[in-house]
Amino acid sequence: MTSLSYAVRDSATMLRRNLLHARRYPSLTLNLLLTPIMLLLLFVYIFGDTMSAGIGGGGPDRSAYIAFVVPGLLLMTVGSTTIGTAVSVSNDMTEGIIARFRTMAIHRGSVLIGHVIGSVLQAVISVVLVGAVGVAIGFRSTDATVLEWLAALGLLVLFATALTWIAVGMGLVSPNAEAAGNNAMPLILLPLLSSTFVPLGAMPGWFRPIAEYQPFTPAIETLRGLLLGTEIGHNGWLALAWCLGLAVLGYCWSASKFNDDPK
Repeated sequence: MTSLSYAVRDSATMLRRNLLHARRYPSLTLNLLLTPIMLLLLFVYIFGDTMSAGIGGGGPDRSAYIAFVVPGLLLMTVGSTTIGTAVSVSNDMTEGIIARFRTMAIHRGSVLIGHVIGSVLQAVISVVLVGAVGVAIGFRSTDATVLEWLAALGLLVLFATALTWIAVGMGLVSPNAEAAGNNAMPLILLPLLSSTFVPLGAMPGWFRPIAEYQPFTPAIETLRGLLLGTEIGHNGWLALAWCLGLAVLGYCWSASKFNDDPK
């Protein structure tokens, strides 16, 4: 077998291991999944009429606000899921299994690759579940073309991959699982400081740069435009640049920390 064949085989084994862990211990994933679902129901049914009237400048229109808020919460779901990755990686590092893997004849990078692919798959499944809740309460994407749907899916997968590599790095540098969860909290807090719930134009001037110059806002605006069939402007390029930049940064950071000799 070639080195590539070994890498693929060992990565598939590590992926199966991580998926089995997720299936046997689903509580963390479910807890992280409940956050965007609860926020979706809260903002639609409690604040929906008021928010839609304030944003549109007209009468209350809950269906319009559902269309506005669902894309942002789908990306928040991606951020929530990756917190579980940071915790899982930290557990592997602190419980000794990584030290055992280092002594075995397996491809060195397969451990991290298994975590990343497993996390991306879980993120996609979580997004589908949150999207199903959105559809159940009235979200519709009738103006989007098939190409826009495929582009939206590609954006979600790419964004999940980028955030997962960042989460892997956070897990590697954390002394324990609790610290890993705390370190990864910005991945779920940043969407709250973005255009998830209100457009940038409705934000106060001093706060707008915080929401605008971060990875979630251009990704949300791009996903919103793709799902609703509206213009995305320059946000598509910004979202792609953020995804690629974060993925490269997270990969280099994670690989560097994982390859450090244990002390």
